[in-house]
Amino acid sequence: MEEIIEDPPTSAVMLDHCHFSQVIFNSVEKFYIPGGDITCHYTLTQHFIPRRKDWIGIFRVGWKTTREYYTFMWVTLPIDENTESAKQHEVEFKAYYLPKDDEYYQFCYVDQDGVVRGASIPFQFRPENEEDILVVTTQGEVEEIEQHNKELCKENQQLKDNCISFQKQNSDLQAELQKKQEELETLKSINQKLEQKVRAQKDWETELIQLKEQNQKMSSENEKMKVSVDQLQVQLSNQEKEMEKLVQGDQDKTEQLEHLKKENGQLFLSLTEQREHQKKLEQTVKEMKQKETTAVKQQRELTEPRNKRRAVEKQLVQEVERLKAKVEAGKACCLEKYRECHRLHKDIRQLRAAALEVKQDQKSQQEPVGMVSQEPAVSTVIG
Repeated sequence: MEEIIEDPPTSAVMLDHCHFSQVIFNSVEKFYIPGGDITCHYTLTQHFIPRRKDWIGIFRVGWKTTREYYTFMWVTLPIDENTESAKQHEVEFKAYYLPKDDEYYQFCYVDQDGVVRGASIPFQFRPENEEDILVVTTQGEVEEIEQHNKELCKENQQLKDNCISFQKQNSDLQAELQKKQEELETLKSINQKLEQKVRAQKDWETELIQLKEQNQKMSSENEKMKVSVDQLQVQLSNQEKEMEKLVQGDQDKTEQLEHLKKENGQLFLSLTEQREHQKKLEQTVKEMKQKETTAVKQQRELTEPRNKRRAVEKQLVQEVERLKAKVEAGKACCLEKYRECHRLHKDIRQLRAAALEVKQDQKSQQEPVGMVSQEPAVSTVIG
C-alpha cells in the first residue's frame, strides 16, 4: 500500500443526505481472514462521474459522518469513460492497514466533496472456524443442499434482477432530476434577465424624468442668457465709442512720441560730438603733460644763467597753468553736457512708461468684448 501523504476530503454530512446507489460494490465477502490483503470491487452507475479526489474507505458499521473512516485508498480515474470496462474498478487494501478486531465494517465510496456515493454490505475480519466448514455425510443431505442451493441461486438471481431494475429506475430518476435541475437553472436565468430588464426600464424612466427637468432648467437659463446678451450689446456699443476716443488719443500720443524720438536723435548726435571733443581735450592734456615733462627735462639740462632759466621756467609754468585751466573748462563743459543727456534719457523713459500704460488701458478695455486691439507700430530708440 502506498504511504498516505494527505488526508482525504470529508464532511459532517449525515447518513440521510448521502446517495448510496450511485456506486455498487461487488463480490463482498461476509468475512476476511486477518493478515492478508483484500481487493474491493465496485461498479460506477451510468450517470456518476468520478473525480480526482474521490476515495474508498473502510468504516465501522454505525458510523455517522465520513470523518470516521478507519483507512482509505484513492480511486483510479478511467482513461476512457465511455467504455463498459471503465465502469468496473477495484482497489487493494494492504493487510498492514486493516482492522485487527472482529467488529463489522463496510466499504464506502466518498467523492471529493465528502459525500458518500455508495456502501457495501457489512463484513468482518476474523479467522475461518469449524462452524463455517460444511461436512456432507449422506446422499440425501447432498441433494437437499443442492436443492437449497438452487433455490438460493434463483432467489439471488431475482435479487440481482431487482437490483438491476432498481439501478435502472434510479438512473432514470437521476436523469430526470438532472433535466429538472437544468430546466430550473434555465428558468432562474430567464427570471434574472427579466429582473434586469425591469430594473433597466425603471432606470430609463428615472433618467427620462431627469432629462425633462434638465430641459426645463436649460430653457430658463436660455431666457436669462438672452437678457444678458442684450445688456452686453449695449455695453459693447458704449465701449466702441470709448474705444474711438482712445484711438484718437493714442494717435496724438504717437505724434508726440515721434517728435520726442527726433529730439532724442539730435541729443544723441550732440552727445557724440561732446564725447569726441572730450577725447580731443584729453589728447591735448596728454600732449601737454608730455611737453611739461620734456620742458622739465630740458630745464634741468640747461646750463644758462639763473635769470634766463627762471624766465623760461616762469613761461613754462604759465603755459602749464593755462593748459590746466583749459582742461578744467573742457571737463566742466563735458559734465554739463553729460547731465543734460542724463535728463533727456529720464524724460524718454517716462514717455515710454506713459505709452505702455496707454497700451495696457486699451487692451484691458478691448478684451471683455472680444475685440482685437490694433496698436500702432512704435520703434524704440536704444539709449
